[in-house]
Amino acid sequence: MIDAVIFDLDGLLIDSEPFWRRAETEVFADVGVTLTNAMCMETTGLRLDAVVEHWFSRTPWSGKSQPAVVTAIATRVAELITAHAAPLPGVPDALAFFKVRGLPIALCSSSPMTVIDAALAKLQLTGRMRAVISAEGESHGKPHPAVYLTTAAKLGVLPEKCLALEDSMNGCIAAKAARMKVIAVPEAHAEHARFSFCDATLHSLKALDEQLFTRLSDTAQR
Repeated sequence: MIDAVIFDLDGLLIDSEPFWRRAETEVFADVGVTLTNAMCMETTGLRLDAVVEHWFSRTPWSGKSQPAVVTAIATRVAELITAHAAPLPGVPDALAFFKVRGLPIALCSSSPMTVIDAALAKLQLTGRMRAVISAEGESHGKPHPAVYLTTAAKLGVLPEKCLALEDSMNGCIAAKAARMKVIAVPEAHAEHARFSFCDATLHSLKALDEQLFTRLSDTAQR
């Protein structure tokens, strides 16, 4: 059966993607790199240092180091989350759904802890997750499964007994590679057919129900 549930953060619990695009656009402009929203979306789901390296390899800059750019973007995103973030539809209900079933809940994100801490505080979830793991401490970020394997180990649960909820393609690939059950909740503009390798695809966390959870639990036993 499913023994633990792992939530992604950005794009799943909060609509932070506009904050990331705004912060990236602002900070990269400071080093002479002009990004459009479409360009920012190319790197959705990647760890922040990988995003910075991606654009540095294409448009090298001088002056500010890559780690300094990473810090500046993370700080700006945290500021925007603190000022403007709100839970996405269905988030409180989804958390309550698993809590009443006695399942440990964890957070597994590509974001730096600076951003995670700001988001959890804004959502009043600080201290309410059994484990909070950032990929910034891993050798590889999503779509590599390392951060999900670390989260499962922290929970003391076998990866194949975990259910992951993700919004991005990179996140879904990472959770599947870790042998977890995966519910994808892509952004409205995403092509949902691309997520067919997941165990379920929802338009919103509001669509989570007992029938779906039972089906996933039954297949997790096999």
